[in-house]
Amino acid sequence: MKAMRVLVTGGAGYVGSVISAQLLAGGHQVTVLDNLSTGHADAVPAGAEFVEASITEAGNAFAAGGFETVVHCAAKSLVAESVAQPQLYWDNNVGGSLALLETMREHDVRRIVFSSTAATYGEPQSVPIVEDAPTAPTNPYGASKLAVDHMLTSYANAHGFAAVSLRYFNVAGALHTDAVSFGERHAVETHLIPIALQVAAGRRPALNIFGTSYPTPDGTCVRDYIHVLDLADAHLRALQWTESHAAEHLICNLGSGSGDSVREVVEAVRTVTGMPTPVAEADKRPGDPAVLIASNERARHVLGWSPALDLTRMVSDAWTFAQSVRQG
Repeated sequence: MKAMRVLVTGGAGYVGSVISAQLLAGGHQVTVLDNLSTGHADAVPAGAEFVEASITEAGNAFAAGGFETVVHCAAKSLVAESVAQPQLYWDNNVGGSLALLETMREHDVRRIVFSSTAATYGEPQSVPIVEDAPTAPTNPYGASKLAVDHMLTSYANAHGFAAVSLRYFNVAGALHTDAVSFGERHAVETHLIPIALQVAAGRRPALNIFGTSYPTPDGTCVRDYIHVLDLADAHLRALQWTESHAAEHLICNLGSGSGDSVREVVEAVRTVTGMPTPVAEADKRPGDPAVLIASNERARHVLGWSPALDLTRMVSDAWTFAQSVRQG
């Protein structure tokens, strides 16, 4: 893939910072656009230009940037918050994405890779989940991401955009370089692996396991986990795909194609950290499916992508990053 000038929205966040760092390592020029509402200025990789602004204020960056393509990671992403304050998600995720696409069109930048989500599917009728499965999101967060997916299809059809929506399942792990690490640090943590690592570090008394009688091998929920480095690799491959697919919109799941239970995650945390990591069994949460696993066959076939890093590596990299943040 030839070197490109890429705008990464949300590039000061967890996923965006890793993608930005990997783009730079691949010889591309990167500009990060982030309003730092949830991102961190020190997560912007060295070598990237940084513009502190929202996606609705991207015009000046485009006028000066000469971008060829966009990786769009900027979004609000807390499910509970989206239920309590849906207006924030329709305004930021949908309204902001529309403003971004119009700015792109104004500056004749018609290639985009979008951070979508498995939450667009809602509670699946069957697993593994394929991209053609019915989409019935159960919260405004998933609905807002699905709306942008529809938006991209219409822009591809009407305005010749080459677009890829990558529907993430559960992202974990971190990127470590000689100089700096990039990983997950949210003000409100909702993801299982970081929470389990907080228990291992003594920052929480125990990990709540919600439901132990699901129809799974050990009775706990099974989810599909993917390393953030594998995720970044998929974005670079998707950018390459957009070079030769004008007026097309590709949707791909990003997951392992298998899954790990809550108890398996806990055991991985205990193995990696050497800490006891106590758990507390609790009742099932309403609406929690027993198993959520992606089919990644489309990404394998179309993008030539496959995940390479397993759960133990995800936990190990995340643990190293968590320790570095506490020490730093």
